[in-house]
Amino acid sequence: MPKFAANLTMLFNEVEFLDRFAAAASAGFEGVEYLFPYDYDKNLLAELLAKHGLTQVLHNLPAGDWDAGDRGNACDPDRVGEFQEGVGRAVEYARTLGCPMINCLAGIPPRTLSAGKVHETLIGNLQYAAAELGEAGIILLIEPINTIDIPGFHITSTKQGRSIINDAGSANLFLQQDIYHMQIMEGDLTRTIETNLDIIRHMQVADNPGRNEPGTGEINYPNLFESIDEMGYGGWIGCEYKPKTTTEEGLGWVSEYLV
Repeated sequence: MPKFAANLTMLFNEVEFLDRFAAAASAGFEGVEYLFPYDYDKNLLAELLAKHGLTQVLHNLPAGDWDAGDRGNACDPDRVGEFQEGVGRAVEYARTLGCPMINCLAGIPPRTLSAGKVHETLIGNLQYAAAELGEAGIILLIEPINTIDIPGFHITSTKQGRSIINDAGSANLFLQQDIYHMQIMEGDLTRTIETNLDIIRHMQVADNPGRNEPGTGEINYPNLFESIDEMGYGGWIGCEYKPKTTTEEGLGWVSEYLV
């Protein structure tokens, strides 16, 4: 049976962030994820996880100045030092939180850079991060993202993600497959997941269009979840969607999995 983690950046926005841990546990979730933990004391977050019996499933590497439009800095050769410092900070948080996976948002490359320089920079940064995280027993992920929500994002397909993983040549670099993003960019979800299951270590869900909860759009999620289960995927699936009304009102789709 699929294991679902509440994404606390997107869900339970009816309450303040630190109160979302209790809300997720009350709703029946056993795992949580969120974009970034760095605005909060890592020991406080660990206490909340323990208090509510929750597993920290995933968070991202620092991604630059999010409010200014950064969506990662792994492609920029002028920010390698910043990227490496972020890796160290992410490891500190993940160790304290017991978080087994960290996602690297590749970012939007500067337009002045050649494709070759962008690729060289990204590969070098991923090799560095994979090694540092590997020493700490933490898995590094990369994520393809659609170009409608984030125009110019560097990794935009499963095929490209696999190619980057192959080029990096690290045994500690895998794929985060966000089904919402990949429905927009490539479709053929079941076949693509099955073909690339060897490199997929985490999934996320939202329906399309709208990025709302499963069951509100075009994706046949009951069929997809059954197929993913039959494939033998045993990892977490993050609920990274925008509730159409309130979080609680929109949890009917997942209630059978939270028992």
